[in-house]
Amino acid sequence: MRLALYQPDIPQNTGTILRLCACLEVEAHIIEPAGFPTSDRHFRRSGMDYLDQVNIVRHDSWGHFAQWRVEQGLRLVLFTTKGAVPYLEHRYSADDILLFGRESAGVPDDVASTADARVVIPIRKDLRSLNIAMAAAMALGEALRQTA
Repeated sequence: MRLALYQPDIPQNTGTILRLCACLEVEAHIIEPAGFPTSDRHFRRSGMDYLDQVNIVRHDSWGHFAQWRVEQGLRLVLFTTKGAVPYLEHRYSADDILLFGRESAGVPDDVASTADARVVIPIRKDLRSLNIAMAAAMALGEALRQTA
């Protein structure tokens, strides 16, 4: 199981997600460009000393990430408010990459079109979205539960 962040733009969320990955022994992928330097104090504070405990793989572009994924034969599961399948109904595989888009904009259509699955965490209709770190925790928890 892997978790990938597409061009993350809020350092506190990224730090929190990387801390989650460290604690659950999940490889984290960051698809650049990120909207902040990794030396950002908010990023470091959110990740605390856990950042040294997580395996972080950086990809300098979407193209390089997509090529790497195909070469590895890994399935891409995109979490999106536009997903059709509720995340609890999706069947996860140990070879999945759980992909989360930018907090401010999600992922562009060309990225979404490459996903093997597009899933959604259902929320109230009158609200826009969950915090990405909360969504990542919910998604990763369910994916690991199913594949353990």
